[in-house]
Amino acid sequence: MTLEEPEPEPNPTSDYTLDWMEGSLSYLPSFFEDPYSSGDPYSSGDLNDDSWLDIGQDLDQELLNTSLASINYNSTSTTTTATSTPLIHPVVSGQKKRKISDEPNQKPSQPNKRSQNRPNNEPDDGNQTVLDQGVPKKGGNRRGSGKIVGSNCSNGNNKEGRWAEQLLNPCAIAITAGNLNRVQHLLYVLHELASSTGDANHRLASHGLQALTRHLSPSHTYSASATTMNFASAKPRFFKESLINFNDINPWFTIPNNIANSSILQILSQQNSSSNLHIVDIGVSHGVQWPILIDGLTRRPGGPPPLVRLTVIAPVVSNNQSLDTPFAVGPPDYNFIPQLTAYAKTLNVNLHINRIENHSLQSLNAQVLGCSSDETLIVCAQFRVHQLNHNNPDDRTKFLKVLRSLEPKGVILSENDMDCSCNNCGNFATGFSRRVEYMWRFLDSTSAAYKGRDSEERRMIEGETAKALSNAGEMNDRKEKWCEIMRRVGFSGEVFGEDAVDGARVLLKKYDSNWEMRVEEKDRCAGLWWKGQPVSFCSLWTIDRKLNQK
Repeated sequence: MTLEEPEPEPNPTSDYTLDWMEGSLSYLPSFFEDPYSSGDPYSSGDLNDDSWLDIGQDLDQELLNTSLASINYNSTSTTTTATSTPLIHPVVSGQKKRKISDEPNQKPSQPNKRSQNRPNNEPDDGNQTVLDQGVPKKGGNRRGSGKIVGSNCSNGNNKEGRWAEQLLNPCAIAITAGNLNRVQHLLYVLHELASSTGDANHRLASHGLQALTRHLSPSHTYSASATTMNFASAKPRFFKESLINFNDINPWFTIPNNIANSSILQILSQQNSSSNLHIVDIGVSHGVQWPILIDGLTRRPGGPPPLVRLTVIAPVVSNNQSLDTPFAVGPPDYNFIPQLTAYAKTLNVNLHINRIENHSLQSLNAQVLGCSSDETLIVCAQFRVHQLNHNNPDDRTKFLKVLRSLEPKGVILSENDMDCSCNNCGNFATGFSRRVEYMWRFLDSTSAAYKGRDSEERRMIEGETAKALSNAGEMNDRKEKWCEIMRRVGFSGEVFGEDAVDGARVLLKKYDSNWEMRVEEKDRCAGLWWKGQPVSFCSLWTIDRKLNQK
């Protein structure tokens, strides 16, 4: 369809969401017009008066020494103790500094001679020069001084200016190799440069330092949740408003949610118009996804289904695994069900919501979900299924077989699209570098979304994402591997409708120009990319009737 004049771009926080927010708090209109004004309620602390620690500034030496002492190193030549003098010295008065910068015109790092002369088959123990000199004083929005060299941790992408990774990854390598001397050196540098309120590099250094500390001393009373803002520790109202605003300025979840909603309408249009709709929500939207779908149901030919059932599968938190799953667990007192039900009632949508607590995904069945033959069953699984790979690689496959046995009319699967093609991901350094890469893409995109400005909202969102750095279960696969598993268990990939693809592309235009969406015919997946690198994918599946199940 050719448009003579551009249509207004959709806004996920427009009437639908604001109406659902039960009257909209008085400050919201002005906030969305200028969220970075001096009167920003999020930065003033009015909504969340908790005090938060900055690990980059408050990490004490006792914890550092305790963590270092726990390393079981195998290098006989390493004799330095945990209390030895750090191998880096502060800048003296008058000494010329070199500024670490994210600017694109910074010259690329050059490896030192030791790195250049190392044979290709010789393992790197992390004992390379990372900073030659220069540690800035601690402060808020500071930038470090020093020259980064020996960037042997690059994995192929353009990492110019990404100095935090050039400290974190060698430190993880040194921990794996048991190089206590090097670990102490790098932790000291990270401690000096980390900041939870700086740019993406400083924030990554801060979160990475916390993750490394947890790895070195897991039995210590230190806990990331006690020092970093995250979903579970936020006040319910602040959490909801922050999540809505984040979706308005960053497409990380908005685009997958938009495609999922369009796919649900696409599937529903192919069914009997008098059938009920049953959506199984295995996701991380915390209710924010559904107001726009409810509005879309009222606009379809024939109006909404007679009954719309939403079954929310809450994460299991008894084993603490889901507590470390990014975006899965909200504040204890947060409950979106009354507001969402009331909103649906205003649009004459008969919505019933059921929340299933403490039920593992592998044990789901038609009886638990309350499925019936007179309804259109659709499963929306977003950014949760990959966690089933944490303890047993087969858990993911078993769960997808469970979904297949439910005979749904459609399954919408969205996951992070991160490379994990290595055969030794159990190695701490290898797995950690993958998670650091994921964290960088998130921090870099949020820096653009928040225009580089700090707020409690931004720290909470980023603190929630940082759980991935300490969670080995966050290892993920590329979309090709997911598609292979889905086909193997009995699903067939479906092509997204034009409304889903075109709508998502129009919506993406409101965000930073570094975002793009790619739809590949081979895998029939819609991928979300940031600066030329994959972030996530969304896929639509139906039952493959041609495949005989065992």
